[in-house]
Amino acid sequence: MDLDGKVVLITGAARGLGAAMARALANKRAALALVDRDAAALEGVRAELAGTGVTARAYTADVAVEREVISLYAQVVADFGALDVSVANAGILRDGLLVKAKDGVIQDKLSYQNWQAVIDVNLTGVFLCGREAAERMIRLGRGGCIVNISSISRHGNFGQSNYSAAKAGVAALTVVWAKELARHGIRVNAIAPGFVRTEILASMKPEALAKTAALIPVGRPGEPHEVAHTLLYILENDYVDGRIVEIDGGLRL
Repeated sequence: MDLDGKVVLITGAARGLGAAMARALANKRAALALVDRDAAALEGVRAELAGTGVTARAYTADVAVEREVISLYAQVVADFGALDVSVANAGILRDGLLVKAKDGVIQDKLSYQNWQAVIDVNLTGVFLCGREAAERMIRLGRGGCIVNISSISRHGNFGQSNYSAAKAGVAALTVVWAKELARHGIRVNAIAPGFVRTEILASMKPEALAKTAALIPVGRPGEPHEVAHTLLYILENDYVDGRIVEIDGGLRL
């Protein structure tokens, strides 16, 4: 896919991986539909990219709310007249042990609210975005590419029952959709990052971050622009389909 002029929708675009992917796509002269719940931060990214001369519009939406997602995709197509790429990047963390206990005494357990919040955004949100993107791409009749953001936590990570389950589900959806949508000229892939230097990692205590980095064979966390480069590879190589591309510095959970 030649990205020059292609219409790309990115959720979770106000910061971190989403903003990095938007910048990489702007360098390729794509037209950008930037989505996030944080309108103020999103406007900052939009203004930055619009200043480079690309078309960039901001949309506020909660990917876990069906009516908002339907409205979002309808509005983007109305505004741009096309939809070539949809990147489902929005996600949240609510980590916790399934059951926390010491010496046989129960201290805490993963709450239903924290389970459901992560499933709603990280899995249901991906489903809703993928469904609405596919519908519009089929109607427009020009093919396209859907990219979902999974994680190496899909293999199962300590303290992340909710997150691991959601990201494993995202990987499964990716494979299913690639099989279903290929006949419409729509490719579906996923990126599964390891530890990447975003706001979440920056909030860790230095000693915890050092321990994490020590587990990574290349000796450091990834950078957002390295994940963004992976997105460009997936989009520009038309023979990549139905794959979950892990970018983790050699780390295996």
